[in-house]
Amino acid sequence: MWCCCFSSCVGSLADPDQAAPTLSEADAAQRVADVDVVTELLGRAPAGAFDVVVRDDAGIPVVIRNAPLLDNGRPMPTRYWLVGAAIRAEIGRIESAGGVKAAEEAVGLPAIAKAHAAYAVERDALIADDYEGPRPHDGVGGTRRGVKCLHAHYAWYLAGGADPVGQWVQDQLDAREAEQTKSQAQ
Repeated sequence: MWCCCFSSCVGSLADPDQAAPTLSEADAAQRVADVDVVTELLGRAPAGAFDVVVRDDAGIPVVIRNAPLLDNGRPMPTRYWLVGAAIRAEIGRIESAGGVKAAEEAVGLPAIAKAHAAYAVERDALIADDYEGPRPHDGVGGTRRGVKCLHAHYAWYLAGGADPVGQWVQDQLDAREAEQTKSQAQ
C-alpha cells in the first residue's frame, strides 16, 4: 500500500530567490535519511533536488518528484521517478510481457498525448521564464509520443497525476493480485 506524503524535500525545488524554509532537526534528519535510501534504491546518488511524494507503509520512498533541472543545470525531463524496488520489479514484468504496446493500444494515443502535455506544463512551470539554459522537453519521461516507460507513468499516477497509462498499470497490478489471491485460495 502506498501513501502520498509531500515531504522530505532534498535540495531546493522552490524559487531560488526566496529564502529556504527553516527545518526542524527531525525534518533535516529525514532529508539525510531520504538521500541515503534513494541513493541505495537508485544505485547512485541523486543528481538533483527531489522530494519524496509517495512512501510505502514502512515509510520507505516509492516515488520521488525531481526538480526540472539537475544540480549541473542539465534538464531532467522525468518529474516523477519510481524508486520503490518491489514495484519497479513488478512493473518491469508487465513491460517485458508487452505492456508498453498493450498500454498504448488500450489507452489510445490522443489520451496519452494529453497526459504528456499536462505533465510538461507542470514540470516546465518551475523554470523561470528568463532562464536561458537548456530545458527539459516533451512529456512523461521526456517522451514525445506514445509510451516509453510504464514506470514513469505509474510514478506520476501514484503521486496524484491524471495519467491514464498509470491507471492502466494499476489495473494490471490489481488483476495480477486478484489472480494470485484466487490461485492461492485453490
